[in-house]
Amino acid sequence: MNLLQSALQIIVALGLLNVWVLRFHQNTGYRGGDARSMKEEFAFYGLPAQLVYVVGALKIAVALCFIIGLWIHSLVFPAALLLCLLMLGALAMHLKVRDPLKKSLPALSVLVLSVAISLLATHRL
Repeated sequence: MNLLQSALQIIVALGLLNVWVLRFHQNTGYRGGDARSMKEEFAFYGLPAQLVYVVGALKIAVALCFIIGLWIHSLVFPAALLLCLLMLGALAMHLKVRDPLKKSLPALSVLVLSVAISLLATHRL
């Protein structure tokens, strides 16, 4: 179980860092509507411009908690719960603007992985 949880933490952490650090300004097929960057995506959802930085900081913090959590296990469960909430918000935004299912798949996948991490983490506490 510990190996599975560690692998999931690394996968999710690297995915979050990829999206929020490396691909923040890049176009992907998964952005809401016709947005070509993270800022455009949040604007398309009708969210305040500053919220993109708040959400980004939270997701980067979660990624760091997952990585550090390989050694400090008490960080993992709260980070996983926070990520579950953020992914529910992301899914709600995709539904709000009636995006096709394809655009919701990354958020849904990360939600499922976050639930798994949180369940596995409860057995380590």
